[in-house]
Amino acid sequence: MYIEIFVVAVILIFVYIYRKNTGNNSYKFITKTIGDTYERYAPYSFKVVREKAKELGQEYTSKQYIGQVILFGVVAAFVAYLYFYSIIWSIVYAVAAIAFVPYLAYLRCKKAYSEYIFEEIQIYTTNVIMEYNTTQSFVKSLEGVRDSGVLEDPLLSDIKEMIQMAYDNGTIDEAIRFMNEKYDYYIIKNMHQLFIQITKEGSKDSGEALEGMSQDIDMLVESVYRDRIDRTNFFKQFVSFGIALYFLVLLVQLLLGNDSYLKLLEQWYVVVLLHGVILINTFFLLTGIIYYHEDVGAE
Repeated sequence: MYIEIFVVAVILIFVYIYRKNTGNNSYKFITKTIGDTYERYAPYSFKVVREKAKELGQEYTSKQYIGQVILFGVVAAFVAYLYFYSIIWSIVYAVAAIAFVPYLAYLRCKKAYSEYIFEEIQIYTTNVIMEYNTTQSFVKSLEGVRDSGVLEDPLLSDIKEMIQMAYDNGTIDEAIRFMNEKYDYYIIKNMHQLFIQITKEGSKDSGEALEGMSQDIDMLVESVYRDRIDRTNFFKQFVSFGIALYFLVLLVQLLLGNDSYLKLLEQWYVVVLLHGVILINTFFLLTGIIYYHEDVGAE
């Protein structure tokens, strides 16, 4: 009873808002409302990540987001109806599925940002080593990379900060500590440690050591891109398998017969069990999706 009242209330609110905005295009009104809500409540870090994803052309358009909302809602409602033969539960699961769309958008933007940062780090480390072979000075190498135009923010701004720290302190220690803390990649830490040893202790074989570091960078990049390909192949198969699990209820209905299945739904513990099946399948699918999107480019 309470669920029906809630659903009717939501519909009435939507109709009221729609009637209040009949002078505007409904599509523009919906997207503007969503955008305003996002700008108000989204964390700052997500805003930065999302803006960079937009620059990289990997952020969904409003039409794509609406298409994703419709797809999630329709599929979830259809699956719920197959399980419970209930319009109410179809609506509940459709709303729950749509609620995951912002989180999936976050994962997608985070993945794009992670890949971008890793590529910038690769450029940074490679070019600092190349510049050092010419300048024989770590700070001068940073200045060369800064002025080369090969890097973009946020890494470019951080390099400028490193240079300023080096000149203010007369050493590279604090600058390197700042960069190591901000970018937790062992390739950066190893390169910085090498330059500390060269700067403070000197090294007759610095050229050979830097060449070895360059080869390590190349090997790391190759392994990361191979991992991306493997993840993509895994993700396609995993999602197909995860979605197929939802439809195993069709096999149960074929074995039992539709009438027998409907009688089972009259038992509360069967309904609870079916909810558990959906939740476990969803958790299983979501875990694979998170694995695919997070720590991309990390070492």
